[in-house]
Formats: sequence, structure tokens, C-alpha cells
Amino acid sequence: MQTPFSDLGAVVLAAGKGTRMHSQHPKVLKTLLGEPMLHYVLQALTPLVPSPESGPIPVWSVIGFGMERVRRAFNRGETQFIEQPEQLGTGHALAAAWRELSRKSFKRLLVVNGDTPLIESAVLGDFVAAAIEQNAAVAFMTITPPDPGAFGRVVRNNGEVRAIIEAKEYAEAEYGPSSGEINAGIYCLDTAILDELLPLLNNKNKSGEYYITDLVGLAVARNLTVLGFEAGSNMNLLGINSPVELIAAEEILRKRIVRDWLEKGVLIHAPDAARIGPAVILEPGAELTGPVELYGTSRIASGAVVDSHCRLQDTEVEADTAIRSFSHLEGASIGENCVVGPFARLRPGARLEAGAHAGSFVEIKKSRLGQNAKANHLTYLGDADIGANVNIGAGVITCNYDGVNKHPTTIGKNAFIGSNCSLVAPVTIGDNALVGAGSVITHTVGADELALGRARQTVMPLPERHRRKKK
Repeated sequence: MQTPFSDLGAVVLAAGKGTRMHSQHPKVLKTLLGEPMLHYVLQALTPLVPSPESGPIPVWSVIGFGMERVRRAFNRGETQFIEQPEQLGTGHALAAAWRELSRKSFKRLLVVNGDTPLIESAVLGDFVAAAIEQNAAVAFMTITPPDPGAFGRVVRNNGEVRAIIEAKEYAEAEYGPSSGEINAGIYCLDTAILDELLPLLNNKNKSGEYYITDLVGLAVARNLTVLGFEAGSNMNLLGINSPVELIAAEEILRKRIVRDWLEKGVLIHAPDAARIGPAVILEPGAELTGPVELYGTSRIASGAVVDSHCRLQDTEVEADTAIRSFSHLEGASIGENCVVGPFARLRPGARLEAGAHAGSFVEIKKSRLGQNAKANHLTYLGDADIGANVNIGAGVITCNYDGVNKHPTTIGKNAFIGSNCSLVAPVTIGDNALVGAGSVITHTVGADELALGRARQTVMPLPERHRRKKK
């Protein structure tokens, strides 16, 4: 559901390395169910729109560590980028963003962290609406978790926010006992104050960093309206800082997605063992059995069945098709009434038309298997175009690579390729042709022709030394 907000822009803070993740990759590129955590944050921002007729609000992401990797991962216009080559804290990141955004026309700036993949659009919408309603110069979200840990403490006086104090800076003698309310790190700022307040941020603290949180105290000192928007104990608002937290968040997300598909009419056996990515599309009446993994832009049509121990990435499966156990499909397109597997591997560019079979230990790459064509056993088909009703015997391979280039194989409709044949590309087999078992085919076989490419069988007496002695 779209939520309209006029004059609103968003900044995602995505420049950090995430030292506790123990990775050489930017933290925001760590994946949950096959998608980087930054993907989920950008998706949560999408329903926030300037007006019901317009597209999403403009979003900028502040990037720093591994910035080129982040650019490559999000190169389809999901977000614009602002570089922060040196990471000196959240306040420094916001200042870097504002240098580029200060000439924009929006009135309010929503600031979120790129490591919060569980954040939900509805919560963001409620927060922004409250900030607008109260005309807050600075608004931020708060939660009260069982353990406030190392998060910034919210200081209130008679319910009014006075400051946010970083945990390592908090002193009960000065601020009193902590209530346990913490800063969730999500802000909505009136852009009219940023030119005045951002230059006042300093790094005179134990970390030597510039904090966005200091904007709260600066706004209070100027009698500006400050809103601490209480979100209860919603831990989904907090960022991910370690592998333990990443996997815990992934499991929450996995359960959420599986439950949603079950409620929409998808049959999922052993749902606790189903992993379904956020961009996967399942039609009501599709049937899955866990353990199963579906990622990317995969789509499973109504009536299709995906058995256990299968992994599908960016693959489309049409109605009434069966994907048998232990099959691995990536970038494939499977038509109606097909059978794949068990133990099949379909690589990018594999296309099965209606009624086709790709059976046990069959590998297909960048090839079309025509309507009702069958390759049921122990076969490799690469760079091949195979017509309707073709039968591919066990052990057939298309020899598509000569060590330098890939070459095509074309097999016409109704052809029969006997077992254990090697088709040395480039080569064409005509309609209704028959290739005898064990043949090596290096030249064109015309329509309605029989091809045999093997040595004549020789039979002779077994040498004496090889004969078994009778008992």
C-alpha cells in the first residue's frame, strides 16, 4: 500500500565496513535469502510516495567502504549515490549527504540505516506522519528492548526528549538511571534546520566521531520541537552488526515470507525448511516441499510442483510442471507439463518447451529443448537448439567447445539420437534423422537420414592367457 508524503526525501547510511561481520565486503551487501540487506531497506522505502500519482520518493545512499561493489549491486536506479570516502560517524555521513542535497526542494529528510533489513514500510509511514503532524524539527524513533546494550540512551524530562546520549558516554550521576529507552537510529529532519545545526556537530567524545544524535540536544537548546517516536519493543528497527544477528534476522524474514505465501494459497510442505527470496513470485496452487530454496526472480505457476532438495535461482516454472528432488536450476525457463530431474542441472539460458523432459543427471546450458522433446538420462546439452519430439538417448553430449570458441548444435524435429553419441559442433541433424548409438558425428546429417559414426565391430577368439580355467 502506498503512503503519500509531499516534499519528502530519504537518505540511507550505507558507508560502513561492519568490522564485526569479519568480511572484506561492505556490510550492506551481506545477504539474507539471496538479497543484500540494503535491498530490503530500499524496498521498505518504495511505498512512501510524494503523491498517489507519482513514483517513490527520491532516495540517496551514502556509500564509502567498498563503494564500487555497492554501485555494481544497485545499478538499476533503485537509489542515487553520495560518496563518503572517509567514515567519521553518522553525523559526518549526513553532512556529506547534505552538501549534495541542500539544493533540493524537499522539506523533510528521512534518514535510515542500510543495515536494517527487517524494517517495514508501515512503521516508517506512521513515523513520518507523526513528525509532520507535530511539525517536529527533529524526530527520531525509539524502542525499549529487554537489553539496551550499547545503543544510545534517550533522556527525557517529564516525557519531553532532552537528549540522546551514547551508551559509552552515559553517566547516571548526570542523567539519572536509564529508562532502557534507546535510539533506533531512524530520523525525520526538517531540512530548514540542517544548514544551521550540522556545522555545530563535533567529535569531542570517546569515539572521536560525529553523531547525528547530537542534533537532538542542539534542537532542544534552540527550543525547536523534538519528537521521540516510541515504537515499543520493535527490535526489527535495529541494525545488524554480527553474523549471529544476521542469521537471526534472516530467520525472522524467512518465516515472514513463508507465512505470507501460505496465507495466499501456496502449499508448502515442511515450511520450516523452505527458503524463499523476497522477489520470488508464487501463484496460488503451486506446491513446494522443504527443504527447498527459491531465490532471485524465480516464478512458480499454479499447479507446478517443486520437490524437496531443489534450488532455483531466477527461474520460471509454468503450470503442471514437476521439478523432481535434488535439481538445481539457474536462469532457466520451464514450460507447461514438463518434468525436470531428479538430479538435473539447468544452467542459464536453458529453455524447456511444453511437455519436454530433462531427467536424471542431465545438464543443459543455453539450449532449447523443444515441445515434447526428451533427454531422460546422463546427458549434456550446451548451445543446442533441439526440435519438437526429439529423443536424446543416455550418455549423449554436444561437444560445443573447441578450446577457444563455443559452437552450436541444431537437431530437427522428430529426430532420434541413440545412446552414448557425441555431436561435435558446429553440426546439424535434420528432421526425422536417426543417429546410431555410440556414434561420433562431425558433419551434417540430413532429414530422414541414418548416421553411423563408429568402427565396425570385430569378433575373434579370446586369447588363451585371458581364458578362465574351468573348475
